[in-house]
Amino acid sequence: MPLRIPLDALVHFPPLPPDAALADKLARSRVLLDAVLHRLDPARVAVAYTGGKDSGIALWLWNEALARGGRRGLRAISVDTGLKFPQVTAFRDQVCAELGAELALARPAVDLSGYPVAQDKLSCCRDLKIEPLGRAIRETGTLALITGLRRDEHPSRAGRPYAEFRPATEHCPEHWQVNVILDWSEMDVWAHVTGECLPYCELYHEGYRSLGCMPCTRKGGEGEDERAGRDQDKERQLEALKALGYF
Repeated sequence: MPLRIPLDALVHFPPLPPDAALADKLARSRVLLDAVLHRLDPARVAVAYTGGKDSGIALWLWNEALARGGRRGLRAISVDTGLKFPQVTAFRDQVCAELGAELALARPAVDLSGYPVAQDKLSCCRDLKIEPLGRAIRETGTLALITGLRRDEHPSRAGRPYAEFRPATEHCPEHWQVNVILDWSEMDVWAHVTGECLPYCELYHEGYRSLGCMPCTRKGGEGEDERAGRDQDKERQLEALKALGYF
């Protein structure tokens, strides 16, 4: 089934200015999600949910969109590398249970006991994240994957559109990626989380600002960028990872 038609209209939506009010950014996110709901069966839509703050916003907003449309069937795909912080996976499972979300866990096919974790970042992310994600998208019949990507997180994401057609790769089937909080800043995310009394992972209280796999994540230092705690070798290769099927 061709995927190029349903969400083409969202590709060319102009971005909001960085200084736009959070209310305007929230309204834009809701317009995007309502468009997804109008065009696709919710059974073919999933949120890429990590247990982190950004994908959490995406999950809660999609759940709201389903409720507005009188629809049911909240679905999430979570890449579980086996190297995630236990606090993150426990929180992820708790949130999905409370929301009644159908959670598909994308786990790697490799044996971690003998795997050279984090030695070659491209190979590691391909085997532990990209290949499992692609398999989960295929097995669940997902046509649109909703993400919590933000433009201000990384230079490689600054020019991303709200909706991206992702052609098939060796590891991942073709699908749409819908980036519903692209306009939001880190401050916007926390303002919404606190304003709406949404739950969040306890690790944010301990100095973490961006949560990845344990070997590639550290607490942020004072005055550092939000993703400074992520492995910087991997950060430099985000474009190459995207080409393989990464967010």
